[in-house]
Amino acid sequence: MGATDYRARKKIITSAVPLLAVRVSSKNVSVQFVRPKAEGDQVVSSAHSRNLKKFGWKGSSKSVPACYLLGLLAGKRAKEAGLKNAYLYNGLSLFVKGSRVSALVKGVKDAGVDVPMSDDVAPSQDSISGKVTAEYAKSLLAENKEKYSRVFSGLLKTGFKPEEYAEKASALKQAILKGAK
Repeated sequence: MGATDYRARKKIITSAVPLLAVRVSSKNVSVQFVRPKAEGDQVVSSAHSRNLKKFGWKGSSKSVPACYLLGLLAGKRAKEAGLKNAYLYNGLSLFVKGSRVSALVKGVKDAGVDVPMSDDVAPSQDSISGKVTAEYAKSLLAENKEKYSRVFSGLLKTGFKPEEYAEKASALKQAILKGAK
């Protein structure tokens, strides 16, 4: 983890296109737009999942909806910094269809930064919007309150109701699009 694929990096550096570097840790997600240079990468703009907390987000900071929203925020910041396109660079981590990384890239693309990725590999709109999580929470709450409390204990401690995931994600998306930084 965190290793560099130097063959891929050499190809990317010689292309002169900025990179979209994504890192997913056990608790957070970070994204940077960098211009690779021989003497060291220059960070053009960045965003971290903790930035979502500043908007009042109490949901998981590395869920599919949170990654989409982080991508939207990062893409908006990159556009403001003058970037029009970028290539995804996530080191040796594999790119998986429907993953958090693909949700993040979808958010970046929705913000107006062109990143090569087929729409077929992005998570479903229901997944991105938080509807899947909300429906699962509602069904679990109706069927097994003990399991609901166990599965969503982290969110419940913060006062976040998982059955409201879609509404909260939609509100944060609107705040990002309206110009909140």
